[in-house]
Amino acid sequence: MSTALPTLDRSTGYPMTPRSVPLARMHTRRRLTFWQWPGDIEDAVLVVSELTANAVTHARVPGHQVWVRLAATEDGGLLVDVSDPSPVFPVTDPRPEGEHGRGLMVVRQLALELDWFLRPNLGKTVRARLVPHGRRAELGVVRRSARQAPRWRAR
Repeated sequence: MSTALPTLDRSTGYPMTPRSVPLARMHTRRRLTFWQWPGDIEDAVLVVSELTANAVTHARVPGHQVWVRLAATEDGGLLVDVSDPSPVFPVTDPRPEGEHGRGLMVVRQLALELDWFLRPNLGKTVRARLVPHGRRAELGVVRRSARQAPRWRAR
């Protein structure tokens, strides 16, 4: 993971319901526009949407929230953290005929890095790091194929 320090930071909690996904998308778009983040805001919105949808679908625990944190970093990057109360990480095994299992593959295509970590007695956080497209080329990174399996780096 990058060692660039956050310069702007915003965390928001949402109910663990599917209705929270469009709210998280809307809040992400507004926040990144307000910050004038130099990356692809729609890519960031899609990452937040997929990670939030996974959390409310697979980690729902009554009385708990899903937390979305956006942190713009000093190098122009963006950290997207989605935290939920479940310590279990979903297995990605998309089936050609299935409707589920592709969200993390989409996130992996858009993010420079994707990892997750447990939070003792609190659940887990999935973190994606995005960089503006100009920085991707500078770092020698190209978008991954949708068929490439995500490679997780658990901390």
